[in-house]
Amino acid sequence: MRQILLLALSLGGMLAVAVWWTWVHWFAYDDSGMSNHGYAALIIGVVATFVVGAGLMALVFYSSRHGYDEDAGSSE
Repeated sequence: MRQILLLALSLGGMLAVAVWWTWVHWFAYDDSGMSNHGYAALIIGVVATFVVGAGLMALVFYSSRHGYDEDAGSSE
């Protein structure tokens, strides 16, 4: 239990530092504002990337559970 807590705290700390760094540098440059179209493109890109990654992981798990990985090596 102690290892899980230590892992969660360290990962949470790294996430907090990454969010802080992003927040500070995102608003550090006042002259580089993004339009509403830019924010929409950013959101669509993030969501699409997440969907593609989740879909590929689902295919990996499906392939593994249904035995397709074992059949791929035997072509004889």
